[in-house]
Amino acid sequence: MTRAMTSEAPFLEIPDPKTLADEVLLALKYRVGKGTTVATQYDWLTASIKVVRDRIVDHWMQATQEAYAQQEKRVYYLSLEFLIGRLMRDAFSNLGLMDNMREALSSLGVDLDLIAALEPDAALGNGGLGRLAACFMESMATVDIPAHGYGIRYANGMFRQEIHDGWQVELPETWLDHGNSWEFERRERSFEVGFGGSVESITSKDGRLERHVWKPTEHVLAVAYDTPVVGWRAKRVNTLRLWSGMPIDPILLDKFNAGDHIGALAESNKADALSRVLYPADSHKAGQELRLRQEYFFSTASLQDILQRHLSQYGDLQSLPDKAAIHLNDTHPAIAVPELMRLLMDVHGMDFDLAWSITRRTFGYTNHTLLPEALESWPVPLFERLLPRHMQIVYAINAEVLLEARASDQFSGEQISRISLIQENGDRRVRMGNLAFVGSHSINGVSALHTELMKQTVFADLHKLYPDRINNKTNGITPRRWLIQCNPGLTALTREAIGDRFMDDIDAIKGLDAFADDAAFREKFAAVKRANKVRLANLVADRLGIKVDPSALFDIQVKRIHEYKRQLLNILEAIALYDQIRSHPERDWMPRVKFFGGKAAPSYHNAKLIIKLANDVAKVINRDPAVRGLLKVVFVPNYNVSLAEIMMPAADLSEQISTAGMEASGTGNMKFALNGALTIGTLDGANVEIKECVGDDNIFIFGLTTAEVAERRGNGYNPRSVIEGSPELAQAVAAVSSGVFSPDDPERYRELINGLYQSDWFMVAADFDAYADAQRAVDAVWRNSPDWYAKAIRNVARVGWFSSDRTIRQYAKEIWNVPV
Repeated sequence: MTRAMTSEAPFLEIPDPKTLADEVLLALKYRVGKGTTVATQYDWLTASIKVVRDRIVDHWMQATQEAYAQQEKRVYYLSLEFLIGRLMRDAFSNLGLMDNMREALSSLGVDLDLIAALEPDAALGNGGLGRLAACFMESMATVDIPAHGYGIRYANGMFRQEIHDGWQVELPETWLDHGNSWEFERRERSFEVGFGGSVESITSKDGRLERHVWKPTEHVLAVAYDTPVVGWRAKRVNTLRLWSGMPIDPILLDKFNAGDHIGALAESNKADALSRVLYPADSHKAGQELRLRQEYFFSTASLQDILQRHLSQYGDLQSLPDKAAIHLNDTHPAIAVPELMRLLMDVHGMDFDLAWSITRRTFGYTNHTLLPEALESWPVPLFERLLPRHMQIVYAINAEVLLEARASDQFSGEQISRISLIQENGDRRVRMGNLAFVGSHSINGVSALHTELMKQTVFADLHKLYPDRINNKTNGITPRRWLIQCNPGLTALTREAIGDRFMDDIDAIKGLDAFADDAAFREKFAAVKRANKVRLANLVADRLGIKVDPSALFDIQVKRIHEYKRQLLNILEAIALYDQIRSHPERDWMPRVKFFGGKAAPSYHNAKLIIKLANDVAKVINRDPAVRGLLKVVFVPNYNVSLAEIMMPAADLSEQISTAGMEASGTGNMKFALNGALTIGTLDGANVEIKECVGDDNIFIFGLTTAEVAERRGNGYNPRSVIEGSPELAQAVAAVSSGVFSPDDPERYRELINGLYQSDWFMVAADFDAYADAQRAVDAVWRNSPDWYAKAIRNVARVGWFSSDRTIRQYAKEIWNVPV
């Protein structure tokens, strides 16, 4: 046995390769039931995971027992998404087993990299929100905070994206086809979840109201599945508990025997739907109802689990805020506020005032968006039909809050209507953002800019009523996955230059700053970057049949496809560059490959149209010999965590070009910078703080500021005149609109382009010239290779602050009141 140790981590017993190889063979035989001659690659994957999981379980049980014995305050993180990605490398690396497992498997004739690539990405999230939750879970374990994550175990989750003739096609993501070797089913941790029905008032003999009893007409079970989340050096192992829906009566035999086979399985199908798909389409009533059911399903199961655990240890619930911090990751779990009230009052006999005090002191809420449509609200009739008791509680909370606002004598009638939990203009709706706000003692934004805008926009009136609640916690990323695991070449180079301390304290990576002007180090850095680019180029060639030159500048925009993220701006600039290269072949153009990746919501027409446009533009540019290979456009399908781990280390340029004031934070910007990409971006989200950290000379900032965007919108912005005043933009939009890139359907993009001329809400035209100028500035720096790599090295050295370890320590100290 060998041992690994740092000053901040306990001793870890690291088995030698021979021991690990023997354990893998035993697992293959007794836990998979296969011999080496018939074992498939999936069997070797399962056996390897089981061997490592056994070691994690030892740490897991120890951490759980210590948390119980020491009566540590626990954090409970409620999130509808956990985009955890593949766990094998994460666990092997955090336990210090990667090298020895590689050698052990090699001795058995098995390639670790080959079987690791077979592990599916858990389809439990959509984008930044879910990936942030995953980073937070890993960081909570790393900084030694006892925590549970709670979510839904989606069988299909987010769809698998294929591109057919340039169009996005959504297919089920069957990530559980080969089972999930990391999880443990906990049938004994099952909780009943109700929907619909009526509420009965129980009165005393003298007519006083004693309590309410909710009598649902529908009942399902939430069954727990636990996945251990191991921190760096296995300092702590926490639990990700995901709920799966099951019927209480799987089959109604009387109906089945009577021939009603569909009716006999109706309850089973309803329960199954709760944990089948992430974000069912809410463009119709059935989809809206399923979404609300999902949110209540996982919220009540989680709260019942939390209260049961607390009662078993402490005996009463009045100490809940002292021993439990429950955090709402966006508005999806906001229904937990009235649900905790219901449990405290109706099940555990508390009066309203005590229950409300406990609830507010227990919950914290992170807001992730300033987009009004992303702040959830539910039609009152739907809410009342599905959750009648919760509707009563929402009205009671609303009365409490509005009376408080009126009593302060600081609010107009219009302001009070905006504070209300019920939207009254038009269809009456329950505002879940307001509900989460009033039910929490802390409301945080996720970047400095976003937090200030929260105070001024979506929560301006609530901030005036509760001025001490809003605070900032700028997002972060885990450096274990987003540097140490995904970029081993850069990790090894950094260790060679500054030692190993940065692996335990990422702030120490600032020591690389001193090497930015070292020519020998820059050459090594460039070699690592090129190797990463070759890996991406090979992937693109294998999957798409497109050959790209690793010597070209790799310009990458990968994120959810949305108009505010402005993939359209990037595409239009690519068209303008294409026109310039053809028109001016004598100029010294820098070779560039523009990569796109991301999924569009199935019902989001314009986003799907933008994907089609990217592919249509790629088809034309990539086949045009006049371009001479100086520009290529590639859309990489089915962008997920595993693809990000390949694309981000390969990026030279990181596209963070959202309309100012609309991106809450972003975390892709942090991942790219940590892997040595320079950012081209607006002063939006965390770009503002990245600029402050890396310095003005090491980032390309362009475009309107948040205040300037608001001013344009308020002063009668005329995008047509802007487009007509920009020859390059006018030519690009004319080409798209007239069918140059869609000869099979010249009208395909007419409506999309008309939107630019008529409103241009996302300021694509307004920012185009500044963006194009910034791109030519990029070319100028890229032309000077030593200068480019010096800037890239400074980016790596100066973004250690954007670690989720730092973020979590701030949450622990300033919101959760948990020692770190």
